[in-house]
Amino acid sequence: MAHALPPASRVGRELVAAGIAIRRIRAGPAKEALKRAGRAADSARIPALAAEVDRALRAFQAPAARLETRGAERLVHLEDVETLLGSDTLLVDACRGLVRQGATTIPLATRPVLFALVRAMARAWPGDVARETLLGHVFRSRHPDASHRARLRVEIARLRAEIRPVAALFATGTGFALRPHVAGDVAVLAPPAECDHADVLALLADGEAWSSSALALALGVSARTVQRALEDLARQGRAEAFGRGRSCRWIAAKVPGFPTGLLLPSSAIIG
Repeated sequence: MAHALPPASRVGRELVAAGIAIRRIRAGPAKEALKRAGRAADSARIPALAAEVDRALRAFQAPAARLETRGAERLVHLEDVETLLGSDTLLVDACRGLVRQGATTIPLATRPVLFALVRAMARAWPGDVARETLLGHVFRSRHPDASHRARLRVEIARLRAEIRPVAALFATGTGFALRPHVAGDVAVLAPPAECDHADVLALLADGEAWSSSALALALGVSARTVQRALEDLARQGRAEAFGRGRSCRWIAAKVPGFPTGLLLPSSAIIG
């Protein structure tokens, strides 16, 4: 049915298809959809549409994430991420707040303390992380006391229960270490450039529309803290709002492939 559409409409259709494939981390279908969008834009001979396709293609070709493993890090593209997800690597996904291995996915985006703990241990793997380091990194405590150490023990127990399907935590002489059940690497997948509000972005990355109050509840912080973070992200072009007042909802900035106003039909244009 796609061939029956006019070229301008085919551009929008293929960019939407590319955007869906990108969200599903399917590099091959995304690339093919972008190629079809390019051919349709050439047929349409509309410079604005050609620019839209070029923007989406450049975004697709840019690094999708930063991979940290065994003390080293490098930028990776969508194809690399797809390959990684199909491997036996125990992956701590800081882009979406997940721990995953194969088909097993453990969401921790709404448990920021647990996610910070497992990420710190994944970055140190196969070594351990000292208790003092965890206290300073996770709890932002410069002078930890007995109450901080007690809370760390509680959070470690909670994390151990959460990740039991894929890995174990064990205490060392100085701290804690991560041990995956399946032999293989442990890696952290992070955004190419991290910002100060990665926890908010991790929730928005699921593609759903969130209210600021729902985000505050999920993260365990005040609504004002979340509102400031959302305003910062909007200024950076990383988040978008629609609606007003209590009906205001927030989403992550457009993934390449979802149509802008240039691709939407308009009675004025049709006329």
